[in-house]
Amino acid sequence: MTTGISTVLKPHTKDLGDFEVRRLLPGFPDKMVGPFIFFDHMGPAEFAPGKGVDVRPHPHIGLATVTYLFEGNILHRDSVGSVQSIAPGDVNWMTAGRGIVHSERTSIEDKRVARRLHGIQTWLALPKQHEAVAPAFTHLPKASLPMIERPGVRMRLIAGTAFGQRAPTPTFSEMFYLAVEMQAGAVFELPAEHAERAAYIVDGDVSIAGEAVAANHMAVLGAGRTLEIRAATAARIMLLGGAKMDGDRFLWWNFVASSQELIEAAKLRWRDQQFPPVPDETEFIPLPER
Repeated sequence: MTTGISTVLKPHTKDLGDFEVRRLLPGFPDKMVGPFIFFDHMGPAEFAPGKGVDVRPHPHIGLATVTYLFEGNILHRDSVGSVQSIAPGDVNWMTAGRGIVHSERTSIEDKRVARRLHGIQTWLALPKQHEAVAPAFTHLPKASLPMIERPGVRMRLIAGTAFGQRAPTPTFSEMFYLAVEMQAGAVFELPAEHAERAAYIVDGDVSIAGEAVAANHMAVLGAGRTLEIRAATAARIMLLGGAKMDGDRFLWWNFVASSQELIEAAKLRWRDQQFPPVPDETEFIPLPER
């Protein structure tokens, strides 16, 4: 018999200098949920004038990155020539495939005033048959994403399929990713559409199948069962998951791959600066020694 919640993952705080992130995936015993292999909750962070995010160019392989913001803006640049600012509710989807390089920064204009940053960054492992696809970047404004509504509940479908809707995001496997806002006292049912599912509580007093889940924790959900999600207070939740991946994945630094050999080859390529550069950027993050 399946249960409502199989595991609750606790956050691991990482200090990135100017702000902190809470990391939920990869977790233990749940390394992945569907294709999701990395999940970071950024902020909320306060930046004084002149300060902001300043992530120098770095490489990825074998994954797609997804950025979704609640507050603030980030300017994305990459080696396929994309220059794109992301605002709250928009989606930046970057397919690394055989190799891409990108930077993430607060723009010069945004640094002129004090501002906040709050959002979620995730990585999705690509299926083996798509690991070496050509790198690409897609920006989706929030108006292009399906909105699913229930009494007291608004859900933006970031990627994949859910509740009979499909997002225009260029996914590579069966999956779903939803940003949910709930009013106090609201309740809805999450159907058993996908084999693997999880719910991350951004904020609020939330229970799933009658079990309370603390804010900043991720509940990995049992399969094959419709589950009731209830909010005692106003709440924000990220729902995610999909089909089980086609095998384990190796994860080292910014690289995800189905074999250690692909990881080692990517290390050598970055060390020898064989990845394509980000136009108009000269800085980069060196290969870690460990």
